[in-house]
Amino acid sequence: MTIERFHSNPRLSGAVTFGDLVFLSGQVPGDALDAGGQTREVLAKIDALLAEAGSDKDHVLSATIYLKDINADFAAMNEVWSAWLSPGQAPSRTTVQADLARPQVLVEITVTAARI
Repeated sequence: MTIERFHSNPRLSGAVTFGDLVFLSGQVPGDALDAGGQTREVLAKIDALLAEAGSDKDHVLSATIYLKDINADFAAMNEVWSAWLSPGQAPSRTTVQADLARPQVLVEITVTAARI
């Protein structure tokens, strides 16, 4: 089987495909300042990467969500996440609090999906 890498640099690839699986690296937001806006930006990036790799949100198998402050930002993130999901298509999911790479990043999400 072939491994295909998307948007690579010396440290990481934005997405990697292997067989019928798509692995996304942690996606972080652009300019949004609050957790809800950051979650929307991250999910838009995920949608674009999944499409490029031959998948979509309805084929996400697993997600890990990292929040800078789970007490402050869980509800806002969860509201946007729930609206993004198609009915009946919820993946397995883990949400944790973590120190993230930049101080302004409140939300980072990584997913594994099946190709369509």
